[in-house]
Formats: sequence, C-alpha cells, structure tokens
Amino acid sequence: MDQSNGTPNLNKVGLSRNDYRGTSSTLCQGCGHNGIAAQIVAACYEMNLLPEKVVKFSGIGCSSKSPTYFLGRSFSFNGLHGRMPSLALGALFADHTLKGIGLSGDGDSASIGLGQFKHLVRRNLPMVYIVENNGVYGLTKGQFSATADRGLSMKKQGTNPYTPVDIAMEALVSNATFVARSFAGDPHQVRELLKAAIAHNGIAVLDIISPCVTFGNHEESVHSYSYGKEHEEPLHEISFVPARDEITVEDFEEGTTRDVTLHDGSQVILKKLEKDYDPTNRWQALHMLEDAQENNWLVTGLIFVDPEAPTMFDWYNMPDMPLNRMTEKQLRPAPETLQKINSLMF
Repeated sequence: MDQSNGTPNLNKVGLSRNDYRGTSSTLCQGCGHNGIAAQIVAACYEMNLLPEKVVKFSGIGCSSKSPTYFLGRSFSFNGLHGRMPSLALGALFADHTLKGIGLSGDGDSASIGLGQFKHLVRRNLPMVYIVENNGVYGLTKGQFSATADRGLSMKKQGTNPYTPVDIAMEALVSNATFVARSFAGDPHQVRELLKAAIAHNGIAVLDIISPCVTFGNHEESVHSYSYGKEHEEPLHEISFVPARDEITVEDFEEGTTRDVTLHDGSQVILKKLEKDYDPTNRWQALHMLEDAQENNWLVTGLIFVDPEAPTMFDWYNMPDMPLNRMTEKQLRPAPETLQKINSLMF
C-alpha cells in the first residue's frame, strides 16, 4: 500500500498483492502450509505473473487444500490421492503456455503417489512441484507418513520403525533439474526459492518442511518448528534477480558468491556461508544429502539446478500454438499422410 495516497502498490502487470490472494484458510492456526501459501502470493506478485496464466494442481491431503488460499483468479484442478502429476501433465500438454504450480504432501507424493512423482520428474515437465512435508497424515488424525522420522513415537500411533523417504533425494536420483529444500519457518528463503523455481524451465521440486501443529509438532521430530529453528543448516543465503533487472552485488565480498543464470536470463545469487557448495553438481548434492541424513541436519537451500537440460516439451517439438486452441483439422494428420502410413503397414 502506498502510504502517501492510500492506493495499493501495483506490479509491472498492473496488479496489487490482493489480486494474488485466495480465500481465507480453513487449516489449523499456525499451520506451516498457510505460511507457504502467503509466500506463493508474494513470489507471484513480485514475478509479475498474470494469475490467469497460472494453473494450479493438487491431490488429497491438507496440502492439497492449499491452492484455495492463493491465486484465486487462476484455474485449479483438485484430483485423486497421488494422481496430481497425471493431471498436470495432461493440462500442461494441452496448453504449454501456462505456468503450472502443483501442491502436494508427503503422503500424496511419497506414498500412494511416489510412482507418479518420479515419472513426472524424470520427464522434466516444466512446472513447480511443491511438497508440503509434515511427516503425518493430518486429515486422518496424524498417522505416520512415509517421510516420518524413524524411531519417532506418538501417543496414538506407537513408534515408527521405518526409514523415511527423502523427497529431495528421490527427486535428485530421478534426474530432476531443480531441487530445493526449505523450512516454512524461514519465509525469506521460501520466497526466494519459489521465485527461482518459477523462473526455471523444467521440473522444479521444492521439499518444504511444514510442521503440523496439531499432530506432528514434536520437539524430537525433524518436522517440528522447534527442531527446524534449532537445526536448520542453510547451504547459502539466496537472492533471486529477475531477467533485465539491474544486478547489484556490492554487499558481497569478492569470491563469496556463486551466480546461476537460468534460461530466461534471470539469476540465482548464492552467498556462501561455511560450505563451499556447487549446486550444479548432482553427485555433490547426493553426498551432501547423505551427510545430512546421517547427522540429522535440516539442510535447506538450492540443492541442485541444471538450467540447460531439455524439457519434455522440447523432446516432443511442441508447436507455438497450444493444442487446446487448435481446430480438428490442425490436430489430425492429413488424409494423404494417413494413407501413406497405412500403406507402409500393410
């Protein structure tokens, strides 16, 4: 809001922050998912996205209610448990000019939807894939999910005997071209990673630890606020600079930053902390995640990015005009082409 005249501040496409909001949340007060929704609103506003050019996808779970709470002017598909990737693939193939944002949870993507998640990732479909990771099934009274910590005990669920699924590691070994992890209690980092993910041309997987304040906020759990605040180990401080905006890095000492240029000319600027880490090295990323797992570190930041990899749309040589805008005559092969194909087969 412009304090001088009481009018809202407008971005480059003439929209205010309110234009990116959704309905009021019905999730529990203090839920990390609400904080993530607020940062999606901020990121899309700052990236000057037209809400009508964004399509939202979700499956089943508390996380899959989240699209209601941001981008109320965007189209949205809420599908079956674990089947969000199929919806996204079909919709974005129909109109590849849209920006896809998928909201999922650790149950939706790491249990029933793990197969669809990994196949979507390996195909490098251009979209933002956010996993709001709290380690429990919040809608069905707090059972352990596939990402729950091994050895974690809860009053009604007993002790979890299973090794957790690491969303970021699963994305890396499936050849994701953008992998990041963040903590809902770190809004600045969440927002900057979201902006980098939106600018990335390919699948951008964000594993965001989002504590469940009702069933999963146990102090000994990696998915709790207290654990996150005490054990978060940032790889770097991250800033996002959009394409064509002036790049200013005077406050960084020489040799302490690493710039990653994305396909559209925007840049992710990483300010090194204690770690000398290269986010373009997939094997170093895997090694770092293994170390974090062994030491119970909550490592956050941009884990891996490959801005040069071809996307699924490149492999299929998609036309400029979206398929859902084409006429039947444009979509069907010409009669002489079909006749030629048939003559070769018989």
